[in-house]
Amino acid sequence: MKSPVLVRKLFLVVLSSLALVLLAGTSVAFAALRGTHPALPASLGAYAALPAPPLVHSTPGVRGQITEYSLPNSSSAPWHIVTGPDHNLWFTEYGGNRIGVITTGGQITEYTIPTSTAEPTGITVGPDGNIWFTEFNGNKIGKITTGGQFTEYPVPTNNSGPDYLTTGPDNNIWFGEVFGNKIGKVTTSGQFTEYPIPTGNSGPEGIIAGPGGLWFAEYSAHKIGKINPKTGKIKEYAVNGDPFQLTKGPKGDKNLWFTEFVGDKIGKINPKTGNITEYPVPSSSSFPNDITAGPNGTLWFDEENANKIGVITVKGKFTEYNVPTSNSAPTGITLGPDGNIWFTEQSGNKIGTITTR
Repeated sequence: MKSPVLVRKLFLVVLSSLALVLLAGTSVAFAALRGTHPALPASLGAYAALPAPPLVHSTPGVRGQITEYSLPNSSSAPWHIVTGPDHNLWFTEYGGNRIGVITTGGQITEYTIPTSTAEPTGITVGPDGNIWFTEFNGNKIGKITTGGQFTEYPVPTNNSGPDYLTTGPDNNIWFGEVFGNKIGKVTTSGQFTEYPIPTGNSGPEGIIAGPGGLWFAEYSAHKIGKINPKTGKIKEYAVNGDPFQLTKGPKGDKNLWFTEFVGDKIGKINPKTGNITEYPVPSSSSFPNDITAGPNGTLWFDEENANKIGVITVKGKFTEYNVPTSNSAPTGITLGPDGNIWFTEQSGNKIGTITTR
């Protein structure tokens, strides 16, 4: 059985092919909930658990040692993950309809999202110190305080499919609309602006703040886009593969790096020239998903289908580490406050961490 994210990405591959013959403006129907909800008290929405017993113990001082923590509830499908302002790791639960948080010691707390079947995917830290997330099916942008209080804002475009998001240089939240084919912006008070992407059915996914604006992956259009936050003007760069997630390079590297999900490559783009370089991942059919900068000139990424955590240096040298839980579908990845890499296991229903040195 294919994982939800794989099914959705394979759908986007089909969508990009059909876009050549379908009329612009073809709609994609999916269930979307609307409306606003009051803040949910933490006492009503939080589920705390004692530290989960580590399934694999890491050896201090050895790179590539993995420890895994099982989530309290089954079929949670942890998705994206980010280090919060409280020095804990916050993550979305696509299947559980929750926002979770785990300490570096393994204690997990979960908060139920007010909108049912919201299907949260992307997550980031906002300029206001709150945790912001997308509701892919709920068609909303949500935020949660580190104390567990929720606020949700409906996206103006119906059935837009908001997926990933980031904080922009203008201190607003920026996100991609997979089905709306737009880049959206929302202020911390909930005011929206949306910008249509020039290429139709582009499938905007990962988005980050970088030199000159916000950079985003156009998965179905095989492009990297850049939007000027002041003017809303969008520039696009062609990619041979299908870019999915992006990150800034490690210290000293001025490139933007990205994954190519079906193309099994890690790419980089020079933000000044637009020149792109691609590096094939050693494992075939690995489906690299998320990517983050790590220490010592490295970038770390997860291989959803190969069930590995990969590392690439800025010079293009790879190392891969097997995830202990088989068929875990590692999905999201980030650098933790402890200097290690943390990742989600969508099918394994776990949060993992891997030592970086």
